[in-house]
Amino acid sequence: MVVCLGNHCRSPLAAAILATRGGDAVVVRSAALHAGRLVDQPAHPLMIEAATALGYDLTDHRGVQLTAAMLHWADTILAMDQSILTRLREQAHPDDQLKLRLYLPDADVPDPWEKTAADFTACAQLIDQGADQHLA
Repeated sequence: MVVCLGNHCRSPLAAAILATRGGDAVVVRSAALHAGRLVDQPAHPLMIEAATALGYDLTDHRGVQLTAAMLHWADTILAMDQSILTRLREQAHPDDQLKLRLYLPDADVPDPWEKTAADFTACAQLIDQGADQHLA
């Protein structure tokens, strides 16, 4: 499970990359802490473009709100930044705490929301570079 704030930029791409690279060996989902108006909405157009440039297709993505059942379902829960990880630790059941970690081990994946196309591209590249550490 990959979690970001709105399930509109970072987590959809991370899920697509992990699912593609992991193949049939993994099932990856993404969700938002606070999807709000982004539930059932497509990924951000600039993230769709950045993903396409890297060879990933986000056109079928629709935003999803995180639930306790999703946290329990997941073997691993990857937060895109420290603030999300902190909020997940507050929300997660004690049995799910050990599953929580950052997507990048020592850094946040910066949120490109309301930034430039170059920021989306840089974010996408960072997500792409960090993916292999999560796959056996």
